[in-house]
Amino acid sequence: MYICLCKGITDRQIRRAVHEGAGSYRAVRECLGVATQCGKCGCHARAVVKEALGTRQVGNMVQLFPPQLATAAAG
Repeated sequence: MYICLCKGITDRQIRRAVHEGAGSYRAVRECLGVATQCGKCGCHARAVVKEALGTRQVGNMVQLFPPQLATAAAG
């Protein structure tokens, strides 16, 4: 879905930027240029970044503690 119509930025592009290392809304904004023209998309872009950061953190936790290790530690 298009988030920033002025720059043609989609939610997938924002999520990809976060998963490739952009750790904040500011970093995504600098990387993609989202919300740098009219600014109307800022709230939506910020929400996508927040969701993507949460997903990235959960993914990192799974890498640190794979289900096999968690099960073995509990047993």
